[in-house]
Amino acid sequence: MTALASSAKILVVDDEPQIRRVLRTALVAGGYTVQDVRSGEDALEKLREERPDLAIVDVNLPGMRGFEVCREIRESTDVPIIMLSVRKSEEDKVRALDAGADDYVVKPFGTQELLARIRANLRRHAPDAHDDKLSFASQGLTIDFAGRSVTARGSKVRLTPKEFDLLRYLVTHANKAIPHRELLQSVWGPDYGEETEYLRVFVNQLRKKIEADPAKPKLLITEPWIGYRFSPPSKT
Repeated sequence: MTALASSAKILVVDDEPQIRRVLRTALVAGGYTVQDVRSGEDALEKLREERPDLAIVDVNLPGMRGFEVCREIRESTDVPIIMLSVRKSEEDKVRALDAGADDYVVKPFGTQELLARIRANLRRHAPDAHDDKLSFASQGLTIDFAGRSVTARGSKVRLTPKEFDLLRYLVTHANKAIPHRELLQSVWGPDYGEETEYLRVFVNQLRKKIEADPAKPKLLITEPWIGYRFSPPSKT
C-alpha cells in the first residue's frame, strides 16, 4: 500500500548535522515522520529496529560508505532508497542504481525537488483496475500482477518494486517499442523523463533475473534511440 505523507516514516542518513537539520525541518513540514542518523552502521541498526517507508542515504558517509549501506539495505528490504551526492556524473548515478538505489539527487538541491522525488518514490505504480484478473505465462516466465510475483524457469524471482513496475509496464504493452520518456514517467513519475541511465540499469537488472542469457536478451529488447520492448516468448 502506498504510504501517505501524513504517516510515512523517512530515515535520513547523513554525517553533516546541518544537512540533517534542513532535511528534518523540510520533511516534518511536509507531513513526514523523520528519523536521522549520522552513519551507515547506525542506519542499519535503525532499520532492524523499525522499518521506515523510505531511506535517504548520503554517498559520502564515514566508515561504511553510502553504496555499501544501500546494498545492505537492499539485501533485506524493498524500502525505496534515494541517494544524495555532490557528484553528478552518469558513472556515479549508475553506481548508485547498481547498488540498489531507486533514485539519485545531486547536492545542492531544492527542497521542493527533493519532496517531489520522495512523493514519486513512495507512490507505488497504480495498479490497473483489472490487475486482479491479469497474469502472464509463457515458456518459463510467469507473472502474477495482483500478487506482484514473478517466476522464471521454475524459480521464484525477487524483484524490487521499481523492477516489477517496469516489467509490468513493458509486459502489458508487449511488442510495442516504449520510448524512454514514457517508461520513466509511467514508472518513476511525471517529474522524470531524462534519466535514461535509470532505465539502462534497471533493464539490465531485470535481464539478469528473467533472461536465460542476459548477454543475449530475447524478452527485454533494446530499441536503439527509442527505448525498450517486451517480446513475449513464441509458443511452440
